[in-house]
Amino acid sequence: MGWLSYDGGMKNLNRRDLCVALSAFAAMAGVSADAQTTAQALPGENTLSKSQTFAFDKLPAHKSENGVSRPVIQGVLATGEAVEMHETMLLPGHMPHPPHMHRHSEFMMVREGLLEFDNNGVKERVGPGGVIFAASNVMHGLKNIGETPATYFVIAIGRESGVTPVAATVK
Repeated sequence: MGWLSYDGGMKNLNRRDLCVALSAFAAMAGVSADAQTTAQALPGENTLSKSQTFAFDKLPAHKSENGVSRPVIQGVLATGEAVEMHETMLLPGHMPHPPHMHRHSEFMMVREGLLEFDNNGVKERVGPGGVIFAASNVMHGLKNIGETPATYFVIAIGRESGVTPVAATVK
């Protein structure tokens, strides 16, 4: 399974992690054939039409007082959905930002650590292998409630408006 490993000290991606990731990607691709359209990228957005890989050690790291964020990809799929993916390492006791809501939806896949997901005031614990779905326009937030850093991936789907790319609102 060496071809499924991450560089930079991350663990090998096991079958469970792969199934979680594939399930999220399948949900993103669940557009009926009748609804598929040609990608409508906005000025400055990439049309994601070529398959590619992203080595962990090549992702730019953006450090903050809360941890480290690494953007992976952003653009518009051939079927028209705007998507953005990033990885976050959140320090113990920290939140990436206060609870908020936005138009786009998000899938968050927990790789390591223990997070508390605030889902419109209802708090749930989510650990390694867990998946969080934050629906469009629903108040939500995350906090690392563990003793160690928490690492998770975010896949944002959609735009804030017809003219605002997702990454303009993701911090």
